[in-house]
Parts: sequence; structure tokens; C-alpha cells
Amino acid sequence: MTPPRDFTAEVGSDMRVSQRRVLFVTRRTSSQVRAYEEERVQTFPEVLIRALLAVECLFLGLVLMSLFFNAPLEGIANPTNTPNPAKAPWYFLGLQEMLHYFPPVVAGVIIPGLLVVSLIVIPYFDINIEAQGLFLKNRTQRLRWSMILSVALIVFLAVFDVYVALVPTAIVALFLLLAAFSSPQSPSRFRSYLAQRPVSWWIMTWFLFQLIVLTAVGTFFRGPGWSWVLPWRS
Repeated sequence: MTPPRDFTAEVGSDMRVSQRRVLFVTRRTSSQVRAYEEERVQTFPEVLIRALLAVECLFLGLVLMSLFFNAPLEGIANPTNTPNPAKAPWYFLGLQEMLHYFPPVVAGVIIPGLLVVSLIVIPYFDINIEAQGLFLKNRTQRLRWSMILSVALIVFLAVFDVYVALVPTAIVALFLLLAAFSSPQSPSRFRSYLAQRPVSWWIMTWFLFQLIVLTAVGTFFRGPGWSWVLPWRS
């Protein structure tokens, strides 16, 4: 048996305050929802014009760069002479760097597949709309799981000797540990900033850090046979 609901009747006009009550609107007032005025920007023409200006500035910048700097193009491709090393475009060098350590199925199928699956699954979780700090609630439990996942990932990378990805992971884990023992009221602005970062910020930071390091290593530190070379040596 559900308890009976207590409905009350009153005179009013603010449906936001009295949304579960029966209101009698008199002739002296009108039914309305009081809302606060916020700053708004119309899509047309304000946002559209700003986008067009940004595209034009980018276009002019690319034209000026092409006038003063030559594109780093190589010679005509020769199918009988494969360059060594044969590097992918810069946006695929992170994937090519992982292929150096992992089997092709792991680096080319499983890891990208997990990223795509995570992008599909994440919207179905309870998203933290308020973007609260990761350790502001249930700090002990969240710290425990964060450290377990970080240590497991570090051990996994160490088994495959992927030290170029292990170092960024360890650095992010250290900052996670620092954020767990910090508070938004910390006198240090840096520690206060870390304490207020949500879990989405930490995941994206780790991903971008890994992407930058792997791309930089594949661009500057890989020579013939994908061997480790120093960038200042030919």
C-alpha cells in the first residue's frame, strides 16, 4: 500500500516553486515560470560570422606559410625502392609506434577497438555534469581503484617493454596521487587545480599525453629498421 499523497491548493503563479501543487490562477495574476536572464549569442549571424572569420584567418595563414616556407616533400615515389624507415603520416605514428611493441592484432585491432567501444559505452554511464573533482567524494575508494588501474597498466606496459608509454602513465599516476591528497582550499594553486579536476579530465589528459609522446618518438627518434636514434644524428 502506497501512502496517500497530500495535495494542497493555494494561489500562486510560479510553477517552478509549486510544481507539485494545484494552483488557482486569479484574474490579478497570470501563470508563468520565472526565469533568470542569461547571456546568449544567436547562432545567426553572430556565431556564423565568427566561424567564417576564423576560417578566413586560417586560410590566409596557410597561404602566407606556403609563400615563405616550402612543404617538406620528398622525391617521386619509387615502387622498387622502399624508404627505410617507411613512416606513416604523423597522425598515425602513435599507432605505428605501438605496432613496434605489440602484435598487429593487439595494436591494430584490440586497442583501437577498445577505444571505439568505450566511446559507445561512456554515454550510457552516469555522467558527472557538474564536473566535480575525482577525489572530492569517496576519496579512499576512488584512490584505491585509481591506483589499482594505474599499477595494472604500468605492469602491462613493462611486460611488453613499452617504456615510451609507461613513463607518461607513471607521471599521470603521480599527479593522481597528489590530487587525492589535495583539496580545493589548498594554499597551492596547482594542488587546488588538480583537486577540482573530474575523471573525464584525467582520462583525456592521459590520452593526449600518450599521443604526443608516441608521435614525437615516432617522428624524431626512429631511424632505419625502426631503431632508436637520436634526432641530431643523421
